[in-house]
Amino acid sequence: MTLTTARTGEPTASDPDAVRGSALGAALAGPLVSTQWLCDHLGSDGLVVIDASVVPVTDGGRTSYASGRERYAEGHLPGAVFADLLDPFSDPAAPFPFTRPGAAAFAAAAAELGVDADTTVVVYDGAVGQWASRLWWLFRSFGHDRVAVLDGGLTKWREEGRPLESGTVVPAPAQPFAARELPGFWSDRDDVAALLAGDRPGTLVCGAPPKDFAARHIPGSVSAPAVRLVDRATNALLPPAELHGLFADVLASPDPIVAYCGGGIAAAADALALALLGRDDVTVYDGSLNEWASDPAAPLASA
Repeated sequence: MTLTTARTGEPTASDPDAVRGSALGAALAGPLVSTQWLCDHLGSDGLVVIDASVVPVTDGGRTSYASGRERYAEGHLPGAVFADLLDPFSDPAAPFPFTRPGAAAFAAAAAELGVDADTTVVVYDGAVGQWASRLWWLFRSFGHDRVAVLDGGLTKWREEGRPLESGTVVPAPAQPFAARELPGFWSDRDDVAALLAGDRPGTLVCGAPPKDFAARHIPGSVSAPAVRLVDRATNALLPPAELHGLFADVLASPDPIVAYCGGGIAAAADALALALLGRDDVTVYDGSLNEWASDPAAPLASA
C-alpha cells in the first residue's frame, strides 16, 4: 500500500490559490498535526477544517449512533465545517452502518464541504479521534492525500483555552476532485476468511473496546483498543514508543495487517497509529464485526 498517491490537476505558477494550497499541503509532516500547527494556519488559503464527530446513543443497554451536527453547532473550531459520517460519508443504502460510499459520492460530499484537488484538510472529532481517523482514511483511500488528523481533537483544543465558535459554517462548494478507490486500503470478508484459512499472510488487529473484544472477536486477533491509543490527560495520541509497546505483538510479524472493530471506525484509529509507526501495509476491514458476525458460519472467539 502506498501512503502517498498521485493527484491530477497539480497547481501551476499561474494559479496562486492552488500554489498556496500546495505549499500548505506540503507543510503536513505526517498524518497528524498539532493544535499549535492548526492555530498557526487557521484561515489559510486552501485549508478546510472538518468536524467529523458522531454521538453515541445508549438505549436499554444498546448503543447506536447519531449525527454530531447539534454538538458541532454548540461549539466548534473557528471556521470548521461539519461532515456527517452517517450520510453522505457512508452509504445509507448499504446493509451495515458506516459502509464506505462510492468514489463519486465521496467526491461530491467532499466538494460540498469546500474540498477540491488542491485543498489541505484537517479533521478532528470530540471523541478519541476514531471518527476523524475514519474520515482521514476515506480521503486517502479515494486519492486525496493532503489530509491530517488534529492530535487531541476538540478535547485538547478546548483544554488549551483556544477559541471556539458556535453556530454553523456554510461551506463554499468546490469542484469535486477526481476520486477513485485506490488498492491497498480495504479488506473484505473473503480476505479475512483467506487469512484465517492460511491462504494469505496477515495479522488481525482489533480496535474495539476491551469489553467488546472479550465478548467476541475474530480468532487469532490482537487487541489494540482505540481508547488506549491516547493520553487520558490530553486526548493526544501516545508517544511512538508507547504506541510501539501497545502494538508489539502486531509489529513482531512482517505480515500485512488487517484492522477491524465493530463497524470499521475504531479500526481506522489503529491504522492511523500504525501509520505513525511506519507501517504502510495496513488495510481496514470495512464491514468488520457487523458483517463478519452476520454469518452464522463465521468463526468467533471470546476471551
